Amino acid sequence: MIKTAPLFVGARKGRESNRMPKMKEFTVTIEDKPGALGKCFLGLAERGVNILAFQSYVEEGESLARFLVDDPASAGAVLGGLRMNFEETEVAAVRLAHRPGQLGRAAALLGEKQINIDYSYFGLEPGSTQALVVFGVDNLTRAAKLLDDLAAEYAQ
Repeated sequence: MIKTAPLFVGARKGRESNRMPKMKEFTVTIEDKPGALGKCFLGLAERGVNILAFQSYVEEGESLARFLVDDPASAGAVLGGLRMNFEETEVAAVRLAHRPGQLGRAAALLGEKQINIDYSYFGLEPGSTQALVVFGVDNLTRAAKLLDDLAAEYAQ
């Protein structure tokens, strides 16, 4: 498996800017059994941590969940308290209008610039109608700039 840096580009809660904030993506390895993922997510909810985007899949008998949250410090404390096996990765993403072609334009732009997408997923921020799209890429700096420019272009 290639280690890649995911991307988060766009405004965070309470900000108007399309500049790239740094965020944390959590990858949690959970036993593949009923209720395990719910225990993790309910533990976060009990501390008021909101999940903004996530994906979950099973690999070699273990469930892996990747997610972005609105409070990374609290999320890390909760996961540690639950004795969850997790990693934190620096993350970047792009906020895109929820309409046909937006995801295609972002993915095509990265490909045109020879940036490989290893994985992607999306979610929604509270109170927003824009999709929060996460790309795991092999060149974080270039991809962040390209996606930031794309978001600014379509925000006008």
